[in-house]
Amino acid sequence: MDTKSSETSSQSTHGQDQTKPPVKLWGGLGALVLLAGVVAIIGPRLLRNSPVNAATPVPAAVTVSMPLQKDIHGRFQLLGQFSAVDRVELRAQVGGTLTYIGFKDGEIVRKGALLFIIDPTPYQIRVDQDTAQVANTRARLELATQELTRAQTLQKTDAGSVENVEQRLGEQRSAQAALDEAEALVRDAKFDLDHTHIYTPFTGRIGTHLVSIGNLVSGNRGGGNATTLLAVVVSLDPIYLNFDMSEADYLAFQRERTSQKAALANKVEVSLGDEERFTRQGTLNFVDNTLDRSSGTIHTRATIPNRDLFLTPGAFGRVRINLSTPRQVLLVPDASVAADQTDRVVLVVGPDDVVKAKKVEIGGLRYGLRVIYSGLNPSDRVIVGGTPTAAPGTKTLPQDEPIVLGSDEGQN
Repeated sequence: MDTKSSETSSQSTHGQDQTKPPVKLWGGLGALVLLAGVVAIIGPRLLRNSPVNAATPVPAAVTVSMPLQKDIHGRFQLLGQFSAVDRVELRAQVGGTLTYIGFKDGEIVRKGALLFIIDPTPYQIRVDQDTAQVANTRARLELATQELTRAQTLQKTDAGSVENVEQRLGEQRSAQAALDEAEALVRDAKFDLDHTHIYTPFTGRIGTHLVSIGNLVSGNRGGGNATTLLAVVVSLDPIYLNFDMSEADYLAFQRERTSQKAALANKVEVSLGDEERFTRQGTLNFVDNTLDRSSGTIHTRATIPNRDLFLTPGAFGRVRINLSTPRQVLLVPDASVAADQTDRVVLVVGPDDVVKAKKVEIGGLRYGLRVIYSGLNPSDRVIVGGTPTAAPGTKTLPQDEPIVLGSDEGQN
């Protein structure tokens, strides 16, 4: 029994030794799998956070330039519209048949040119009748004068009475009054006859004829809509340019006129829509007496010479008013000025090549550049190129480039 028991124990121990090694092998493989999973999860994060692989920002390459300093005369530019100094509606003052038109539609007509004729025949007949009446009353006056003279002579020789003299005197005065009335009728008839011919009152451009030959026209000396409108003529030289000033511009203009005694501030320069240069000169001749409360503007008008008759009423033009007092300003490219809500900012590069934003007060365009009144120093390095890649607080690689002045024509 001891031998069997020993054999059994030996076999049991040998069996246990044979089953333990597989258990140890499986535990090692599980640890390897677990370690690989941890590496797969944590490894990329460690690599991303590694100083060796961190992305280093590259400084933006920008072009910088110091702003230009220049003394400029203040001025403001506005849009205006031309209008005629004189505009006349040619209407008939007498009625009748239109028999003549003496112009081509839209042409320039000179002062005194014959434009229309209304049939003068009935008015000539009336003149002749009234002229005959004048001759009749004049003969009666002569007869009454002779009889008065005879009666006065007889009275002096006591052959005539005072009553007879007074009667002849009354007849003479009655004949004189009849003659005066007849002559007035002749003048009245001639007035109508003269107005059968219609002339242009001034040199200007006439529009289209509104009545053709052969039509009956109605006339009235008092005018009005009851009369027939024949045509419209407008003057061309000189011509008005109407425009509206804002309250700020008006105040600057008034201060300039006060200081300069209206010597320079009344001068204006004008250019047309297709012109870049202000080649025409004019004079401010009217400023309204009240600011428009709804628009905050005041109506203003200048007189412009138009000797070549090129300017046309109704066309638009730009008017520029120069102010004589000079002011030192800084000039930068217009693209360098950015909008920040209601403010305007300019990006500059500091001594450490870091971008900074400066709030500025701007003016109009002069010499093709934007006027800076305040907020910028002459020594500031303004970013004039590469702005989209630069932002406040970022490092840059600045390169100097000078600002070039352009033409001052056409700028406000």
